[in-house]
Order: sequence, then C-alpha cells, then structure tokens
Amino acid sequence: MINPKLIVLAAGLLAGLGLISGATAQERGFITIASTTSIENSGLLESLVRSFEAATGIEVRVVAVGTGQALRIGCNGDADAVLVHAPATERQFVVDGCGVDRRQVMYNDFVVIGPGDDPAGIADAESAVAAFDLIAMAEVAFASRGDDSGTHKKELEVWAEAGIEPAAPWYRELGSGMGAALNTAAAMDAYLLADRGTWISFDNRQNLEILFEGDPILFNPYGSVLVNPGRHDVKHGMALEWHEWLVSEAGQMAIGEYQLRGQALFIPMAGPQ
Repeated sequence: MINPKLIVLAAGLLAGLGLISGATAQERGFITIASTTSIENSGLLESLVRSFEAATGIEVRVVAVGTGQALRIGCNGDADAVLVHAPATERQFVVDGCGVDRRQVMYNDFVVIGPGDDPAGIADAESAVAAFDLIAMAEVAFASRGDDSGTHKKELEVWAEAGIEPAAPWYRELGSGMGAALNTAAAMDAYLLADRGTWISFDNRQNLEILFEGDPILFNPYGSVLVNPGRHDVKHGMALEWHEWLVSEAGQMAIGEYQLRGQALFIPMAGPQ
C-alpha cells in the first residue's frame, strides 16, 4: 500500500516546481472582493473568478452590492479590493486614504429601458437628458435603483443635467440591485436606466425594450482599486495578484471573450487611473 503521507509530500513538491497548477493545490487561501451587482448579474464576475482561481490557486470570495456600499465595505477594511463603476467616487476613495492604485479595467454603457409602446416617446430623443425630460413631463413610471450604486449615481447625474428632481408617485426608488430593479420595472411597465451587460443577460423582459442608447453621457467604465494596506490588515499581496491579473493580457482576454447571446457584455480597457 502506498503511504498517503508520501502522496501529499509528492503533490507539495510538484506544486512547488510548478508541475501542478495552483488551482489543484488550492492551498493559498482567499481574498474578498467587494463588487457590483451589475458585474455579478451579467455572469462576467463568476467567469473571471473561475479563470483567476485556476491560474493562481487563490480563492476569491465576492460581496456583490451597489458601488457606494462596495466602497464603504472597502473603506472599513472588510474587503481586500473593490471592482466598481463610478470613477469620480473611486478617485475620492483613493484621496480619502481608503484605497490605493486605481486601475481602469473595462467598460460598457448604460441604456434607457422602457415599455415597448414608449408612452413618453423617448425613442427619438436627441440625448439622454432629453429622454429623461420627456419621462418627467409625461409623469410615467420610472424605476430607480435608489441604492447609491454606480447606475444610480449615473441616473442622478442625468436628472441633474436635465434640471429635474424626480419625485413620487411616478418616480419609484427601489433600493435594489440591477437584476431585481429590472424585474420590478418589467412588472410595472416602467422606464429605468440599466447597464448593457445586465440587460443582455436578463431573461424576464416582458414588454421592456431598449428605447434610448448611444449618448456619451451613458459611458460606463469599471475600475479596480486595492484597499489601503497602510490603513487595514488586508491580504494585500494576493489582492495585488487579482488586481494585476485583471489588467494583464490573460485578464483582458477573459473580459473580451465573455459573451452572451452572441454579444460581448464588456470591453477591455486596461490602464492607470
């Protein structure tokens, strides 16, 4: 009979020599990433985590929330890195000493979704601001994430550009993630702002369609930021491997190759700040 201890020893030696993968050894521990529901709902995050774990043997545990909450989790030291989509807020996260080394990772865009009969008539609007203005004038149902997410921040930016403070009863703040907000909008026949990746992956569309898209204000970049190891006892070394893998050739290829229904959900965009 072969001694089990010899099997373990041999496996350890082979792993040390790089003859078996880190994913096989799976001895390196885990990191926690605070990220957004849009990346999770699209399925991309699960795909990236699988690829990274296979390449490095580092387990990734994900907390998927809105961008604002993800950054608060990071600032409290309850995650090792964040992957979010609100560039100005990400930069402030670094300025405030909560994070270090922000990297651009990828982008897609926001789209304005609504019922196919388009009661506010936004399909021919000249801009996203004009589309929101038409929705407000018609006082038709609009479902807002209402959760301080990157999507919610963008929505509020567009309302501000339109000079409008949306209010009940036609404006509904949901306090929910992207997938849940789309489900609610489908049930209400309401307009809402969504990221394209989640929309492509969303099945319960009912009467909803993309009614407006393509305005530069709807550009949607995503960034990775490491939690400041000088402020919190985080797993900085392993988090740095994740951070750098996202912008590496392998990570960028994994982002660019991820598709659903024959469509790319995110476009690689590696770069600093």
